[in-house]
Amino acid sequence: MPHFVVEYTDNLGEAARIPELLAKANRVLMDQDGVFPIGGIRSRAYRLTEYAIADQAADYGFVHARLTIGEGRSEAVRRRTGEALFAMLREHFADLFARRPLAISFELHETSEAWTWKHNNLHARFKKP
Repeated sequence: MPHFVVEYTDNLGEAARIPELLAKANRVLMDQDGVFPIGGIRSRAYRLTEYAIADQAADYGFVHARLTIGEGRSEAVRRRTGEALFAMLREHFADLFARRPLAISFELHETSEAWTWKHNNLHARFKKP
């Protein structure tokens, strides 16, 4: 962990530049002073083909992102990380936001390690000798 998950409406098309967005999210997480182990960072996106937005009177779109992290980080770290990711989201979608009706949202969730199960050999790749 952390896991960054994005849902976005398919009417945003290729202009959403989702592969670029996911790479940016990983960079933001890696730039948090080592708070998140690189081997645990995951980013993924789901392009939504079935959705209804507001009164459906226009070609509305949305992007909703969620970061799930393991417990134990301070409130300051959670706030700094959340603000950095939301700023990145807003910047990434600024052009689309200026051209069309678009809602951008983000939430951060902390999960208890007692209720997660993991089997991962990626962390060893990033340990310094």
